[in-house]
Amino acid sequence: MSSKKSRRSTRRHYRQAPGPTVQPTNEKDVSALLSGGAPAEASSTLKWASGRAHVARANNINWAAATWLVMIHVGALAAPWTFSWSALAVLVFMHWVCGGVGICLGYHRLLTHSSFQTQRWVRRAIASIGCLAGEGPPMMWVANHRLHHARSDQDGDPHSPHDGGWWSHASWLAYKVGGKDQGEYFRKWAPDLYQDRYIRLLDYGFIPINVVASLLFVGVGYAIGGATLAISWLVWAVFLRMVLVLHATWLVNSASHMWGYRNYETRDDSRNNW
Repeated sequence: MSSKKSRRSTRRHYRQAPGPTVQPTNEKDVSALLSGGAPAEASSTLKWASGRAHVARANNINWAAATWLVMIHVGALAAPWTFSWSALAVLVFMHWVCGGVGICLGYHRLLTHSSFQTQRWVRRAIASIGCLAGEGPPMMWVANHRLHHARSDQDGDPHSPHDGGWWSHASWLAYKVGGKDQGEYFRKWAPDLYQDRYIRLLDYGFIPINVVASLLFVGVGYAIGGATLAISWLVWAVFLRMVLVLHATWLVNSASHMWGYRNYETRDDSRNNW
């Protein structure tokens, strides 16, 4: 009982005492933010994203993202009736390629945090692979994640469990973090990526890339085993694989900020789950 009261008290405090939204104004500020510092300026007058209360508005729904997420989840429901060992093998391999290389190495360590440097063509190739994970184009992903690090579990965090477990897990993705002017949002939070024309092009090419990749899986499956295997590969190697990668990432946003143990006291609620 006392634990529930404490949780409610924390949520009340969180909502009643919002802090200013930190906004990087240039690439130097973003670098300072990622290295553990803070941007040179903070303003409470412009809020590119301020948690559920400021993001979840009827006129701010991202219909393309919402439709995309519903579609791949519905497609994954056919998995029990379309199983094949070859489709499972492709799923496991593509899960590693898209989730491990595309998201963890590419979107997260390379593009968001600049943890290492590489040649431009490698950077662009990894960014393209990241698109196949189904988590959105790189500029959107990076801008949202940098904003999360700047305001983790505070006012302004786009996916804090303080706004609800399901909100932090998935439903926040149905809205446009940063409002309708996504270009301005990307220039604020991902100026380094915005300067790369190829990365900007992936914003428009995200759906076509995934459609082409899906058709390739269908084509190869059909060539090997006919229509039955083609459908099996589509469901398992595309829909189910994306759903598994998505929820693995989403659990970091939700479960890893809700349950588990802490080695250090930090300003956010991040935790270890195993």
